[in-house]
Amino acid sequence: MSSPIYVALDTPQLDRAKAIATKVKAHVGGIKLGLEFFMANGRHGVHEMAAIGLPVFLDLKLHDIPNTVAKAIQALGPLEPAVLTVHASGGRAMLEDAKAAAPVGTKVVAVTMLTSLDGDDLAAIGVGGAAHDQVLRLTELARSSGVDGIVCSGGEVAAARAAWKDGFFVVPGVRPANGSHGDQKRVVTPRHAMDSGASILVVGRPITQAENPDQAAREIEATL
Repeated sequence: MSSPIYVALDTPQLDRAKAIATKVKAHVGGIKLGLEFFMANGRHGVHEMAAIGLPVFLDLKLHDIPNTVAKAIQALGPLEPAVLTVHASGGRAMLEDAKAAAPVGTKVVAVTMLTSLDGDDLAAIGVGGAAHDQVLRLTELARSSGVDGIVCSGGEVAAARAAWKDGFFVVPGVRPANGSHGDQKRVVTPRHAMDSGASILVVGRPITQAENPDQAAREIEATL
């Protein structure tokens, strides 16, 4: 059983991303490459990272009209990402087309609500009710649209798992008990997230900004 930890390599520097991934390789289950990395290094950079031998989670959070998202995913197809993100709020047709366009082995997961947002942020964009309710609404939309799972915070994953027994649940914003929260608002420990039903955990700064990234990854893995 490989580790459920995917290390978030949020850096535009390919050499730095490679160095960290190589260091932590034995104690993580995969690497997550987001917009910052992709804008700087593109498909070439993803290929270079994949050569390290870990599954690649391509976190581009696609959100556009269905046809555009489908074409974008087809263009990414040769990279064969293990996991690919789209925004659940793109709607049913977009989610269905995203899944249909993805390579067979790629899990398409829908981002419900960014972990940097809270109820006040929702109200500001015209969404009523609590963050928890919004996540569950979008979880049901994702499930019925045929994608593989969702991205949600550790605070919602237990309820989402109860509603979708065989879903694939990505939990970002996890922080070790002694860690800084940074710009995340809805945060839990890695162990709590796993106990609540997470399939994989995304961990960035607690590993990448540690003095010894390998030891940091090992310590988080040990808590699981």
